[in-house]
Amino acid sequence: MDFEDTPELAAFRREARAWLDANAERRTDNLHMGMEGEAAHLEGKAWYKKKADAGFACLTWPKEYGGAGLTSLHDVVWAQEVQNYRTRDAQFVIGIGNCGPAIMHFAPEETRRELLPRMASAEDVWCQLFSEPSAGSDVAGLRTRAERDGDNWKLNGQKIWTSGALYSDFGVVLTRTDPTVSKYKGLTLFMIDMRQPGVEVRPIKQMDGGQHFNEVFFHDAVVPDHYRLGEVGGGWTGALTVLMSERLAISGVQPTGFPQFLDMVRSLELNGEPVANDPIVRDRLATWYSQYAGLQSANKRMITAVAKGGIAGAEASLGKLVGAVMNQEIANFCCQLFGQAGIIQEAQFSPQRAHFQDSVLFSPGVRLAGGTDEVMRNIIAEQVLGLPQEPRADKGMAFKDIPTGPS
Repeated sequence: MDFEDTPELAAFRREARAWLDANAERRTDNLHMGMEGEAAHLEGKAWYKKKADAGFACLTWPKEYGGAGLTSLHDVVWAQEVQNYRTRDAQFVIGIGNCGPAIMHFAPEETRRELLPRMASAEDVWCQLFSEPSAGSDVAGLRTRAERDGDNWKLNGQKIWTSGALYSDFGVVLTRTDPTVSKYKGLTLFMIDMRQPGVEVRPIKQMDGGQHFNEVFFHDAVVPDHYRLGEVGGGWTGALTVLMSERLAISGVQPTGFPQFLDMVRSLELNGEPVANDPIVRDRLATWYSQYAGLQSANKRMITAVAKGGIAGAEASLGKLVGAVMNQEIANFCCQLFGQAGIIQEAQFSPQRAHFQDSVLFSPGVRLAGGTDEVMRNIIAEQVLGLPQEPRADKGMAFKDIPTGPS
């Protein structure tokens, strides 16, 4: 890994920093901006439009698709600089980070030129429709049906845990088009207009008060065949492209809780004593710092590989697994450390503006989003360590013949 800027990257860093100084507020803390609600959504759209107009949107995308035509290392430099400012940079990371690459790989050229520039500027907001109640962590076990109807397809079924669906204009949806073959071979990937008749979005009220996740129901929703991404029955290949892009996208915004914890240790006093003097706090600080530093290095190694022409490999799952667990552990520890103040959620009365109380309530969702801990461990075991796959009773079996519980 080479951490020194080339002359080109140094010039880009100066340009990015100058633009951010002129267009964004510098951070005075490490607390995250909320992503919930219509106000945050509209702020995010305005921010992405401003970025696109200035040439800082989707830095690695070709210019004809609304990007800047730069390298992954330019993306790294931008991420390093923008973290010092209060922006909505992560507001649409799922659509741009996950759906964009799928469209770039599988959509016709005319469709790419039509849709991708609108996505890059957040004129259109996208969501990813994979997870289903009946499939759990097994993406390929989905049951949403797409049936051919002339030049169109009709979709019926349900998706769940769809981030941002309430405010999305389009989505990338994985469907089952052939139940007579194995579950991996009978899938097809489509783009879908989320505002059309037959698409119903129901926000899921979360215990932290937010509604980031949603249920989505399809009732004879019509998708034209030219909105198909890839071949009929080739959806699993497209899904893997989306999931691999998701790992890299999430690795850049995965909350770990450590910067906020470090701020707290540096500034907080309990019972008249600096909390940094507590031996348990110091032990936790050392443990979480070593994990955080390891994740930072692993992410830089992965990005270096991508910059040299590689792809986002399964190693990105490590950041999701370790970071999401650490985020939850830090939140729980801090709320216990605060004693009775740990149950106060009003920002003006709580240490760190109730950041850790909010994290306690939201962190379980972070561990589920983008793949559960168990899924991440399987990916690391099989694709990084080369361990054998888990035994599968349904291997080679037609999807319609896989036993299910009573309906």
